[in-house]
Amino acid sequence: LIHKGKVGEIAELVKTTGARTVIFSAELKGHHQRNLEEAFGVNTIDRTQLILDIFARRAKSLEGSLQVELAQLEYRLPRLVGHYDALSRLGGGIGTIGPGETKLEVDRRRIATRIDRIKKELAEVTKSRQLKRKKRQDQHIPLISLVGYTNAGKSTLLNTLTDAHQDTKDGMFTTLDSLARQCVLPNKQKVVFSDTVGFMHELPHNLIEAFKATLEEVQSADLLLHVLDVSNPRARNLKESVDLVLEQLDCSKKPILLVLNKIDKIEDKSLIDAIARKYSNAVAISATERINIEELLLKVEN
Repeated sequence: LIHKGKVGEIAELVKTTGARTVIFSAELKGHHQRNLEEAFGVNTIDRTQLILDIFARRAKSLEGSLQVELAQLEYRLPRLVGHYDALSRLGGGIGTIGPGETKLEVDRRRIATRIDRIKKELAEVTKSRQLKRKKRQDQHIPLISLVGYTNAGKSTLLNTLTDAHQDTKDGMFTTLDSLARQCVLPNKQKVVFSDTVGFMHELPHNLIEAFKATLEEVQSADLLLHVLDVSNPRARNLKESVDLVLEQLDCSKKPILLVLNKIDKIEDKSLIDAIARKYSNAVAISATERINIEELLLKVEN
């Protein structure tokens, strides 16, 4: 993964900075992680583990906790081998014939059993969602899903549009559960807005799999509002990352309205029009300051 010289360089940096964790942007295999932790003397994780750790701290509901646990277990299962110094550690007790089961095999079976149980529980959640969705479809109420990079301001926009009182923070992945709220447009048409988990660059595949129940709201939506933080210097890259995830979910062909959020953070106001002109079907707003919200609702109507 990295050569000995680089390992020594990082180990020295750990000592001089007093770092307690080393994070790799690349995905680590079990043996990589074990060997690097021995060399550095501190906790060593990869990008996926970091995301899962943030998810675990944010999960509040039963569904959110189950989805995070599923992603964690599916991430851990193929990496178990590298974490065992010897695969012959015995799990058998008195009365076993021969060496018995290895600790590795027992752990694998336990994790696989738990994964199956969680998947069954999440399947029940999916059924419940489908019933609610069918009820909404029978009443011909359109569903509008808010999608976007994490920390783009989706929850704040949902609160502004529907008084949802959703928790909002300036941080990554504050929303793990899909939340749907009804709204009446200026032409008196009823619609439902739903918030979703934030996307990010190279969102790990097992996270997309674990959050399928939540992301189904995106797949069944009539319209997507792609919320983009235009005050971020990397806004174009963030948009491309979200477009890529939408492709993975087979949602890129849906009607999409680009919502250029956080314009209140842009000091040079002449830039706002220039940015909006770069994109087709876009509206520049500020969810916190309620700027251009009426214009956004009229575009949603259309």
